[in-house]
Amino acid sequence: MKDYSILLYYCYSPIADPEAFREEHHLLCLELNLLGRIIVAAEGLNGTVSGLREDCEKYMAAVKADPRFKDIDFKVEPSDTHVFTKLHVRYKPEIVHSSLKHLAPQEKTGIHLSPSDFKKMKDQEDVVLLDVRSDYEHLVGKFKNALTLDIENFRDFPEKVAELEPLKDKKIITYCTGGVKCEKASAFLLEQGFENVYQLHGGIIKYGLEEGGEDFEGKCYVFDNRLTVDVNRVNPKVISRCYICQEPSDRMVNCANPTCNIHVPMCEACGETMQGACSDTCQHDPEKRPYNGTGYYQKETNGYNPFKGLYRKEKK
Repeated sequence: MKDYSILLYYCYSPIADPEAFREEHHLLCLELNLLGRIIVAAEGLNGTVSGLREDCEKYMAAVKADPRFKDIDFKVEPSDTHVFTKLHVRYKPEIVHSSLKHLAPQEKTGIHLSPSDFKKMKDQEDVVLLDVRSDYEHLVGKFKNALTLDIENFRDFPEKVAELEPLKDKKIITYCTGGVKCEKASAFLLEQGFENVYQLHGGIIKYGLEEGGEDFEGKCYVFDNRLTVDVNRVNPKVISRCYICQEPSDRMVNCANPTCNIHVPMCEACGETMQGACSDTCQHDPEKRPYNGTGYYQKETNGYNPFKGLYRKEKK
């Protein structure tokens, strides 16, 4: 059994004083030595953290003890170590930037499908699987035959719904990494007149943990130091291609030129040849970072203070 756990979770549940709650929650995470990213908003809580297995269990128990979050669904993955280097607990207007602040998924959203029910339903003739993630995410992995949208950020999703009009007589199943985007995506589809709307509860990660990830092609993009993770233990397949040579590759990198910083698949051979750059121009840019062999450039942690941002600044 591995010593660390990675938690992925969200909960749409009103928080009366989210800024005060954020301070309390930041302190809880410090006490339990957790690292990661957590967003607190008036509409709820969204986070992904890592820590020692025992500390993560204490954290889950503490969160669930709050009546507002008693039904929160934690996706738990084992790990050999932390997958974050810092802790950030931030207050924001939404737990996912969606431009759909008027929607309340806890009141009305798509029908939740368990991973097992999703597996039974996904290949039916009248079903459309809708990926609501961004381009760089579904580029490296998506469900077989899924419909993807050309969006840079989830806030662009509402603009693309008009393209789905011909599918109004179908059963639409939305999916994303952990489920949080689907709550508002499916709620918006219902608002726009789609009647048969579902969502994969717990997202790609939970489907992989509980059902082996069958028919998820490629890797799942995640928002921690791992960048991508394997999901499919049944019939895995590489679907992305190296940005340079077009050979199959699911190794995601950031261009070594920080001004560019494009996030693309790049095979190890091209990474070495181009020294982590995505083009000749970037390779010879004076600002190019030394290639570290991974294509992931951790921000400097010198002077990092885990207590920074713990308390609100006093208003003058």
